[in-house]
Amino acid sequence: MADQQRSIGEKAARQLSNTTKTPPQWRGASPRWLAQMIPWTPTEAGVYRLNQALDDDFAVKCSPNPGEALPVALSDYETQPREYVLTSITTTIEVDTRVSDLFRSPMDQVKEQLTLAVEKLKEKQESELINNRAYGLLKNVDPDMRIKPRKGPPTPDDLDELIALVWKEPAFFVAHPKTIAAFGRECTRRGVPPPTVNLFGSPFLTWRGLPLVPCDKLPIKDNKSDVLLMRVGERKRGVIGLFQPGLPGEVSPSLSVRLMGINQTGGAAYLLSLYCSVAVMTHDALGLLEGVTIDHYHEYA
Repeated sequence: MADQQRSIGEKAARQLSNTTKTPPQWRGASPRWLAQMIPWTPTEAGVYRLNQALDDDFAVKCSPNPGEALPVALSDYETQPREYVLTSITTTIEVDTRVSDLFRSPMDQVKEQLTLAVEKLKEKQESELINNRAYGLLKNVDPDMRIKPRKGPPTPDDLDELIALVWKEPAFFVAHPKTIAAFGRECTRRGVPPPTVNLFGSPFLTWRGLPLVPCDKLPIKDNKSDVLLMRVGERKRGVIGLFQPGLPGEVSPSLSVRLMGINQTGGAAYLLSLYCSVAVMTHDALGLLEGVTIDHYHEYA
């Protein structure tokens, strides 16, 4: 005769228990440190005009002789300066009102759907900051501010050359995590492990005091990638992000969420729009170490 059950079973007991739930997790989310480290400048009517003085000879004399005619100096301006028009990163989502009405506890279905959508828009924003064909940083490095690695892998010598190129108050490097790992291997090989610094509660490798900011939006092709070094800030004539303040339905700077209406099937549609661009104020604010090899490893005895 089978033993008589003397205690409530685990499966039955679970029917009376509460389950601790997490909000939906998107595995494609990243810290997006680049977007956090670039200073952002508001634009008027979505347009930013970058005026630059031309590189003309500027007549100057030091300690002119008495009675000597003084030089006439002129700083001319561009007659057709570049204008940056903010681009939109946009999408729509739809949530069945029956679902959002009935299944709203303990988490609001509309809120969670919007949260995931905003995460994906911001990931796309960081990708555009680097890769956009019009204003992306990789596309706007001056030819004089591009260098090649000495051998292949990113070495301390290569990063020193990049610092010498962007020597006017450089702020930080930006590289793919695999590129940073390759640089770390070269430093270890030479016995000069790079120091770390804490930013945003996370450790960052540094070189010559400049953080190496990881960003997985930098492309890798044939096991090669690039390293950016930039000066940032409008006051320093560096790299700046551009955004549009005061949007209708604004939930964060330059990001708006608006209800488009409810259709005949009971679906509530929402429009999400994120407006942005990035400007390099002077050509020497941005340098590029291009085509470094990231798959080189060393054998240690």
